[in-house]
Amino acid sequence: MKLQRIGAIFRKELRHISRDPRSLGLALVQPLVMLLLFGSALSLDVDRISTLVYDADQTSASRELIRQFQGSRYFEVEGFVGSTRAVERGIDRDRILVGLIVPRDFAKHLATGQNAPFQILLDGSDSNTASIALSYVNALVEGYGNQLRAVALSRHAGRTLPVPIDFQVRIWYNSSLESKNFVVPGLVAVILVVIAGMLASLTIAREWEMGTMEQLLSTPVRPAELVLAKMLGFFVVGAVDATIAVLVGIFVFDVPFRGSVILLAFTTCLFLCGVFFWGILVSAMAKTQLVAYQVGVVTTFLPSFLLSGFIYYIDSMPKVVQWITHIVPARYFVTILRGIFLKGVGLEVLWGEVLLLTCFMIGVFCLATWRLSQKLT
Repeated sequence: MKLQRIGAIFRKELRHISRDPRSLGLALVQPLVMLLLFGSALSLDVDRISTLVYDADQTSASRELIRQFQGSRYFEVEGFVGSTRAVERGIDRDRILVGLIVPRDFAKHLATGQNAPFQILLDGSDSNTASIALSYVNALVEGYGNQLRAVALSRHAGRTLPVPIDFQVRIWYNSSLESKNFVVPGLVAVILVVIAGMLASLTIAREWEMGTMEQLLSTPVRPAELVLAKMLGFFVVGAVDATIAVLVGIFVFDVPFRGSVILLAFTTCLFLCGVFFWGILVSAMAKTQLVAYQVGVVTTFLPSFLLSGFIYYIDSMPKVVQWITHIVPARYFVTILRGIFLKGVGLEVLWGEVLLLTCFMIGVFCLATWRLSQKLT
């Protein structure tokens, strides 16, 4: 393997990329657009849940219960209706997610020390959001019930009862519980995978379609040199995209960055090399640019979006799918990005993921070289 031959092919690839300003502009602008769009629109936070209230009791006790919902940042009371049917219509028309129905004699049951039932209706068509909303309701009702119980006991005992347990919750790494801090670092990995699927998967197939592969065959360039040189050409574009994505995440979305810049740069280079080698492997296996592009997108973007832990929690997936996620390199890079951004951990914690990314990069490089050598003979 000679650096002179690698440098010649590398310069050729850079010239080819620079001759097509539309593709180059798309490669540079698309990550920015995706990051701004997904980072702004994709939110996992469940708050300000639209709520309708039907208060059939109309007493101070029922109004106090309603104030518990109005005072919570998780619920947004849209209004009051005069019947249970009106609440049901609101859910049917997707106007609200939660309906609060306070029956008659609610205050009477409270005053006599009996159970005071009330009804919560939830739209379960979105099961994930409904489950989170239900947990908010349970926490709010439990807190309100403990408050009423403490008041009743203090009245009977004639003195104020101390709180038996005083607990303080401390949230690490994402104390504000904002989903953008969780989404944006993972989105960087998905964006880089999209660029690899879009660019690198076309490179060898384009050479065959344009008839320039025969010229390469007449040179002393070896398959390993050709694969490495073509990867380096696209690596420059990928590095610029990665830099833009990281800077937008930090300065536009205010995602905290607590880790090492050097470790971030090193692991990003590993990941970029691996996914670009994969794109070249796909291109070497395909016969046309169209097939190469389609296979590249299917084998890069979809697994990275669905199976990397970017949005969906891997441990909640079926066991078979969990095993499949181990062959998705974006899974390890997402873990690295979140560890560096949010936790500030270093190589002593992330060495396993870094090792697996290195193995992936070397393995795909060897496969791409072998496949290209088979195609050239």
